[in-house]
Amino acid sequence: MAQRLIVIGGDAGGMAAASQARRRRDRTDLEIVAFERGRFTSYSACGIPYWISGLVEDRDDLVARDPETFRRDFAIDVRLRHEVTVIDLDRREVVARDLAGGGEVRERFDLLMYATGANPVQPDWARTDAAGVFGVQTLDDGDALRDWLERDPAPRRAVVVGGGYIGVEMAEALILRGLDVTLVEQAEQPMSTVDPDMAVLVADAMRGLGIDIRTGVTVTGLTEEDGRVTEVVTDAGAFPADVVVLGLGVRPNTALAEAAGLPLGPSGGVRVDRRMRVVGVPDVWAAGDCVETLHRVSGQPVHIPLGTHANKQGRVAGINIGGGYATFPGVIGTAVTKVCDLEVGRTGLRERDAAAAGFAFVSVIAESTNRAGYYPGARTMTVKLIAEQPSGRLLGAQIVGWSEAAKRIDTLAVALWNGMTVDDMTSLDLGYAPPYAPAWDPVLVAARKAVDALPR
Repeated sequence: MAQRLIVIGGDAGGMAAASQARRRRDRTDLEIVAFERGRFTSYSACGIPYWISGLVEDRDDLVARDPETFRRDFAIDVRLRHEVTVIDLDRREVVARDLAGGGEVRERFDLLMYATGANPVQPDWARTDAAGVFGVQTLDDGDALRDWLERDPAPRRAVVVGGGYIGVEMAEALILRGLDVTLVEQAEQPMSTVDPDMAVLVADAMRGLGIDIRTGVTVTGLTEEDGRVTEVVTDAGAFPADVVVLGLGVRPNTALAEAAGLPLGPSGGVRVDRRMRVVGVPDVWAAGDCVETLHRVSGQPVHIPLGTHANKQGRVAGINIGGGYATFPGVIGTAVTKVCDLEVGRTGLRERDAAAAGFAFVSVIAESTNRAGYYPGARTMTVKLIAEQPSGRLLGAQIVGWSEAAKRIDTLAVALWNGMTVDDMTSLDLGYAPPYAPAWDPVLVAARKAVDALPR
């Protein structure tokens, strides 16, 4: 008799696991049923702001594999609009509610893949029935927001609450659509994923695009009229709004896991081992934004919700479910984004992370250009490095620049992953040609400056 794998969650982590398991075990050996509460599978949530802005024209371009492809090519029984409400480990079954047709179904499992993703942070004031208030966590959310923006009369004034990745990207998207945009952030700078001295560069660029940034401001409520949002109320006054976008971050979606008795770690995510098995629970795996993982620099458990990690973790889980052997080695927190032409990259620890982990460190900021100074299009690039003292081991890096900046963070991520020192980095054999870099690449300039800052 074939074993049965139940997958909870039809996006990156869950469907990567299901696909890998299928490649190693055919349908006569392993049945696979995947439950997804939304209307899509395997899509790019990171692409939603670019679809909202109009840079991506067709929403379906964000879908990597649709349900029919999984059913036809992978023999995976995908059930959309089904939300799993109970995991019964003793009876080895799940209970799912049919959100479209009503009623519920029960399905047994031999193996379980938990990939429920993350939930948006939603304070009490955001729990409203007023029209015009949106999150952008899923393609369904994106559909709803696009419909609202294209209504007649079209909204003119937008307030984005939260200055993290999604808030910054959505502020750009709404500016590109021609709205007046105010971004409200409780911290003193947007982009808290980088240090304040780098975040100020991002804020200045956003203001240059016409985005009204209000930092150090706490939202306390929403005002509505005739069932529609009209204002965002803060401790610094009220801001008119025809549309409100919430970008307050996410937390691991673990309510179902916790109710079933699956272990959670200090970051709030499901605890897994290197093979993505849930710790202490046989035949149960987890991956994606719902799990915590090891930070390779700090050595601490962290929750870093990114599609890159979810896909890799899901692949590892699926290989192991399929009878192979694979491990996930952890993360270093590499991420990039942009605000129109301004590019931002980061990897490893920020200054406050390094201090919290107990490192003694130096940090330096170096300004250079993305190309040879005489070559057309040369623009400023700012690189920040954080290095352990006295060893000089790289602990973290951040880059802000106007062109060719973001992907340079990958050079620093590789150096960080492999435990290089800033002294090692000064001799890296990086590519040079005037259209692509000065003779001393900005990464090398920053590494030299970090070496000079270390105690001798």
